[in-house]
Amino acid sequence: MDFKNLVAHCKEYGFIFQSSEIYDGLSAVYDYGPYGVELKNNIKAYWWKSMVQMHENIVGIDAAIFMHPKTWKASGHVDAFNDPLVDNKDSKKRYRADQLIEGYAEKIEQKINKDVEKAREKYGEAFDEAQFRATNGRCIERQKQIDAILARLGAAMKAGDMEDLKAQIEEYEIACAESGSKNWTEVRQFNLMFNTQLGNIAGEEGKLYLRPETAQGIFVNFLNVQKSTRQKIPFGIAQIGKAFRNEIVARQFIFRMREFEQMEMQYFVRPGTEMEWYEYWKAARLKWHKALGTDDRKLRYHDHDNLAHYANAAVDIEFDFPFGFRELEGIHSRTDYDLTQHQELSGKKLQYFDPEQNENYIPYVVETSIGCDRMFLAVVSNALTEETVPDAEGQESTRVVMKIHPALAPVKIAVLPLLKNKEALTETATLIYNDLKKHFNCQYDEKDAIGRRYRRQDAIGTPYCVTIDFDTLEDGTVTIRDRDTLEQKRIKTEDIYNFVQEKVSFESLLG
Repeated sequence: MDFKNLVAHCKEYGFIFQSSEIYDGLSAVYDYGPYGVELKNNIKAYWWKSMVQMHENIVGIDAAIFMHPKTWKASGHVDAFNDPLVDNKDSKKRYRADQLIEGYAEKIEQKINKDVEKAREKYGEAFDEAQFRATNGRCIERQKQIDAILARLGAAMKAGDMEDLKAQIEEYEIACAESGSKNWTEVRQFNLMFNTQLGNIAGEEGKLYLRPETAQGIFVNFLNVQKSTRQKIPFGIAQIGKAFRNEIVARQFIFRMREFEQMEMQYFVRPGTEMEWYEYWKAARLKWHKALGTDDRKLRYHDHDNLAHYANAAVDIEFDFPFGFRELEGIHSRTDYDLTQHQELSGKKLQYFDPEQNENYIPYVVETSIGCDRMFLAVVSNALTEETVPDAEGQESTRVVMKIHPALAPVKIAVLPLLKNKEALTETATLIYNDLKKHFNCQYDEKDAIGRRYRRQDAIGTPYCVTIDFDTLEDGTVTIRDRDTLEQKRIKTEDIYNFVQEKVSFESLLG
């Protein structure tokens, strides 16, 4: 399903609404609706259970959004948390210079992909994509062009060379998407942190920032957590929380927002072992995504060509969103940069005494960081499908269905009396619903024909529908329908819980 229809579906079925919509909305800020909040909570529960509950040496915290402003000085955000900003003089539209150049490279990549698909159609099953990309002259030339563009971009970004970014935009003749104009301003740095004031204190002394990431709340609490839980290296601290970035260009629905939620874990290790743990978490996090049944072709690693100043290794797990492969999760080896910076600026020691090594040291850190909102978008993108299926009369009809993994589905089961004007059916259905709602998030629905009710549940991703009919009154059995296979089977009323619980439990995901 295309991206425009995905966004419309999310609104129509109560997953995501534009923030402050009655006032024409607030750009790049969104509200999660009744089904959206359930799905988001289930994603967070899956991450928390797999990260904290399944590891004896990983614990959680919930740090405050406001932190002492020196925190962001130490972390480098005050001086270096910038994006390169450029305006088009004719359209007055604002862009990130690096994204304009990346977009230019993506257009070349699209040409490669088009050649690959043509060759695939020509050669059929005998087609070897890797060999074609490695031997086709046009593909090789275009890939060299992409590599050169991205290498130059990376060097300019690392050096903070705004003049070269402007030169690249001009050399590649990049035009404004809205006006087609190539009349650009100079490129300048723009700090992404939101700031506010502490109480009635004015000026720099009272300045506070809305945190742009959750990681620093973990670093400043490193010793508090280690001592209170008596953890030994290696150990991790996990957190789920809101972060805020004043994005220049927030786009692609909930992919890039100004207020978003992160799920991060910082894993503290002995210096010299960080690459071993980096490889471990790189594999573990990809396995977590694949456990949801995501097609292998929709996930890939992307190594960072230009590392952040604090990192000695970094990789993204990218997902194939409707607008192409983009970062879903990052795994970074952050060295001892953060703890060292906080130790120096605060004057407080942030060292760990290792009884096995009989020495004090500042641990190295391996980070896993995933955007909860991006994960939500990946789940919905992967699940939302339009397909042709037989209807109640055996005729083919089109249905829109969200094939979300049952453990993440907002509603686990819908209870549907066959007819709403038969009191015996509705009473029995109500009794079943009242019993099931103690265990699952479920719905009771008696409005419209049974086929239309099935379609409504398909559209929000409900994996199972239970229909109470006249046979139920006779023999105590119900019809249970599978969302994905459309298979219907009769089971005893008392077996509904066990049948559904086995399918929707997190146990199948956690191994």
